[in-house]
Amino acid sequence: MKFTDLGLIEPILNALQEEGYEQPTPIQGQSIPLILEGRDLLGCAQTGTGKTAAFSIPTLQILQGKVTKGKPKIKALILTPTRELAIQIGESLEAYGRFLPLRHTVIFGGVTQKRQTDALAKGIDVLVATPGRLLDLMGQGFIDLSAIEFFVLDEADRMLDMGFVHDVKRVIKQLPSKRQSLFFSATMPPSIVELAGTILTNPAKVEVAPVSSTAETIQQSVFYVGKRDKRKLLVHLLANEDIDRVLVFTRTKHGANRVVKDLDKAGITAEAIHGNKSQNARQNALNNFKCKITRVLVATDIAARGIDVDELTYVINFELPNIPETYVHRIGRSGRAGADGVAYSFCDLEEKPYMRDINKLIKQQVPVVEDHPYPLDEEAERQHAKENPPQQRGGGRRQGGNRPKGGGGGQRPKAKGQGNGNSRGGNSGGAGNGRSGGGFKKKGGKPRFKRD
Repeated sequence: MKFTDLGLIEPILNALQEEGYEQPTPIQGQSIPLILEGRDLLGCAQTGTGKTAAFSIPTLQILQGKVTKGKPKIKALILTPTRELAIQIGESLEAYGRFLPLRHTVIFGGVTQKRQTDALAKGIDVLVATPGRLLDLMGQGFIDLSAIEFFVLDEADRMLDMGFVHDVKRVIKQLPSKRQSLFFSATMPPSIVELAGTILTNPAKVEVAPVSSTAETIQQSVFYVGKRDKRKLLVHLLANEDIDRVLVFTRTKHGANRVVKDLDKAGITAEAIHGNKSQNARQNALNNFKCKITRVLVATDIAARGIDVDELTYVINFELPNIPETYVHRIGRSGRAGADGVAYSFCDLEEKPYMRDINKLIKQQVPVVEDHPYPLDEEAERQHAKENPPQQRGGGRRQGGNRPKGGGGGQRPKAKGQGNGNSRGGNSGGAGNGRSGGGFKKKGGKPRFKRD
């Protein structure tokens, strides 16, 4: 199947050709015809499969047929949880709609609103927004959603994890009941299905991979290593110059900064991206990584959700996530759209339960690398933990560490209480980095280890 088989108009096909795209990914090939037919859609596809293009392309085509003279009204709303993801969607709309007379803008918190409100005042066809800033500007009278014909809720699972469900419901109440709605999520737990039922009408369902599966093109490995030796192991792996660029995940902002500091000491260029960084710092770090100025980008989970880097082969879980589904999202940053990827995970003694949960979720055992310089000494780790009990931090918030012990029904902590610490309050809940104006303008070389 090619994009020319999907009934797309010439301006969009020309734009796709300029981008070098000929064949749609499975989620695109199945979703685009259904959306063009006017169907509501419930789409489930893992990270890196092309969900953004799956809704951006048909949205532009449908709106192209509704262009009127005069100042445009907002006809399409794309709601997304993070600033980076909003930027990515804006860039996609720019790329696919470069030959169309449609106008769009992206709004998010964390920056002053003037450039955003100026763009809104000129009139736009498509609005990409994070929930907090959207509600803020609606409350100030800058945004009117009464003309919305097309609504997209993207990354719905992360939206719920970040605590935006009530904001999403407030937005939906302001939308016309007669509209076409699209609902995309990387995972489809019961809470997401329930939310989708309140938004969609007789939707078509597209699921291109088993829920919470990992891409077959990603070579996964786990290194059992002492917590104090993780930094040494990371530097050891990066001695292989074939790893020209790598995305490293930590659970906390503090942990990300510490890894960058250690890598700098070892002479390895690294930058961190997380919620405490300014919007300019985050975007600059991402641009440096894309251009290979920076070799290592260290990220927390929420900050990384919108990262889209072509030909990224390597991902390292410096700290395992305490929610197994997050592992799928993390390693999905590599091996995108069928490309080859490599995912290394460091697992210390305390993280072994997380590794068991991950293996159970993905229904396979991640291969263990036995032959490395810093193998886990469980007895030494237990003795060190006994002699050096963790100091309780102030503030009363968990920083994405161990699961709570004891009862409580076994529920996992919400992602908004993990390492990123973004909170709603005056802006878009930490979801607003990037541009604030109007229209937008290998496998190979892998280190070889003996496996068990």
